[in-house]
Amino acid sequence: MLYLVGLGLGDAKDITVKGLEAVRRCRRVYLEAYTSVLTVGKEALEEFYGKELILADREMVEQEADSLLEEADVCDVAFLVVGDPFGATTHSDLVLRAVKLGIPYKVIHNASIMNAVGCCGLQLYNFGETVSIVFWTDTWKPESFFDKIEKNRQNGMHTLCLLDIKVKEQSLENLMKGRKIYEPPRYMSVNQAAEQLLGIIQNRRLQGEKPEITENTICVGLARVGAPDEKIASGTLQQMSTVELGAPLHSLIVTGTMHPLELEMLKLFSVDSSSFENNACQRTT
Repeated sequence: MLYLVGLGLGDAKDITVKGLEAVRRCRRVYLEAYTSVLTVGKEALEEFYGKELILADREMVEQEADSLLEEADVCDVAFLVVGDPFGATTHSDLVLRAVKLGIPYKVIHNASIMNAVGCCGLQLYNFGETVSIVFWTDTWKPESFFDKIEKNRQNGMHTLCLLDIKVKEQSLENLMKGRKIYEPPRYMSVNQAAEQLLGIIQNRRLQGEKPEITENTICVGLARVGAPDEKIASGTLQQMSTVELGAPLHSLIVTGTMHPLELEMLKLFSVDSSSFENNACQRTT
């Protein structure tokens, strides 16, 4: 049996009882280590689970999945995912590979950012398409995610923006020379995401457009959702470019039309309460 086990969002104790029982039954246990991170390291998980964990990076899961599934037809193998197992399409590919090999599988779900984002008071029913904001480089500055945020906002919907994670990435030079030297991990902050959005707004105006999202659009910054030191900050997009939320992982929400109850909840986390009262762009139903 292949078990795909969600670990939740906080620390080692966020695994479900059902998930923990499965992990302790397994001969091999892999920890997916590239779509998200917990607030504790591999060692803390091993101590709590009573099992040695094998780190599975993107390269292993996407290119060597058959080795990961080896012997899963005759013994139990677990694949641990931060959040929920189906928060990333890569894990669907793993299931399809298992089915082709005749290996039965079982999914044990857990909380993910996709539902825990409701902690800020915005109603999950009112979210549109989720987008990913990637790190810009000097030569690559995509804006396609901005169009999706605008479309959501035009429809009155909020947008959850998942922020880029760079783990086990190679520099262009090392990649070209075939050197297995990796860059230090990088995690996009709410500040960086807001700065990129502000840059796109300026670009659109230079092209004669009037963006649906402006510096005064109410946004929400979230950090380490589900952890004891979780942080939430609400305010304008401009304010999000300077707010300090500390260590990763961060997420950003661009609001759409808000119910008065949602607005009242966001005020609990406001960087500056006047940004809500003076905001000309605020929409409520």
